[in-house]
Amino acid sequence: MVDNSDFADYNCKTMYIKREMSKFIIGLAKHFPAVVLTGARQVGKTTLLRNAFPSHNYVSLDLPSTAESAETESEAFLKRYPAPLIIDEIQYAPKLFRHLKRAIDANRHAMGQFILTGSQKFELMKEVSDSLAGRVAVVELEGLSLNEVGLSKFPLEHQIVRGAFPELWRAIDIPETAFYSSYLATYLERDVRQILGVTNLRDFERFIRACAARNGQLLDKTSLGCDVGVSSKAVASWLSVLQASNQIVLLEPWFANFGKRLVKTPKLYFCDTGLLCFLLGITGNEILRSPFTGSIWETLVFAEMRKSIALSMVPKSLWFYRDSQGKEVDFLCLGGNHTLLIECKWKESADKSDAHWMNDVVRIASEKNIPEFAHWKSFVVCRTSEPYSLGTGTRAIPLSELSSIFRQ
Repeated sequence: MVDNSDFADYNCKTMYIKREMSKFIIGLAKHFPAVVLTGARQVGKTTLLRNAFPSHNYVSLDLPSTAESAETESEAFLKRYPAPLIIDEIQYAPKLFRHLKRAIDANRHAMGQFILTGSQKFELMKEVSDSLAGRVAVVELEGLSLNEVGLSKFPLEHQIVRGAFPELWRAIDIPETAFYSSYLATYLERDVRQILGVTNLRDFERFIRACAARNGQLLDKTSLGCDVGVSSKAVASWLSVLQASNQIVLLEPWFANFGKRLVKTPKLYFCDTGLLCFLLGITGNEILRSPFTGSIWETLVFAEMRKSIALSMVPKSLWFYRDSQGKEVDFLCLGGNHTLLIECKWKESADKSDAHWMNDVVRIASEKNIPEFAHWKSFVVCRTSEPYSLGTGTRAIPLSELSSIFRQ
């Protein structure tokens, strides 16, 4: 658990932490009749929207009786809660979508009529694509970025263990172990039961913890199944649940004509380092000596990159590179003016050897005339306090500099 004395000067018990995504969503609502905001439970979707759209009516379908009313009496429901309207957890009333379509089409040029949220992505997006195609913008919200928390205010290891859920930074006196215990129990009861109808939640919890132990590694469904004692089919289904509820991300490998056999298996990452540390039993300064520290650092860097890309006006995609000879680059970012190659090192000073594989991949790409590498930049993200050159075009940068390279 984080020592709360580290936050003695950070009084935020009643403070709203303004989200960087807020302005972006307000802009979308000026151009689309509806906006859908997805994200895991408790990442701050409702708080963001109620602050961004204070004049909108609001209703949550988290309450079963309200969800049933929206599902079975949709027309009456929309008369009771007229637009402009924020509807929270709309996936609980899938029949409401076709009535929303009708309401939007009746006043097609009125923008921002409906702002919708959902914490079960796959189920939600199926209804959106079936009923609201061409009428809606979709945005995914993750936990707080380090900029939103205030990167310089707290020891880095404490931010990692505490995680990015806004409530943990709004109320510093909440022990993170208590928060994550409650979060996991609620997640199992609400999302897992409803998406899968899993009867043995103990097996699913063991599965989540087994995934945490493999964070940052190539996905091995057979090994996961053996550890938990379930079939590969069950593993595939349960992974889909973790993805649908925004708990994990599967990072795909990048393929190109490098003339070598490339790995084609994705890597598994948790979305939030706090939940990951909780599942691994890591508290306080234990992260400084944990065998999982390297993969947790990668997880944090990956999360910060996703949050930066979400705010970018230029489409970008994240991948990793790995071949059968063991050459690996943690992250490739394609799109924009440059391809970015990024390595993650949990140490205070990076050196030239940390850029070795990036240099090798760039060299091979140049020899093969791979078009994505016509312009490139490479970085090693470490715990340095200041950026500096490692030669051959690579720079070592602190985490605080990471978001700026995605604006270039």
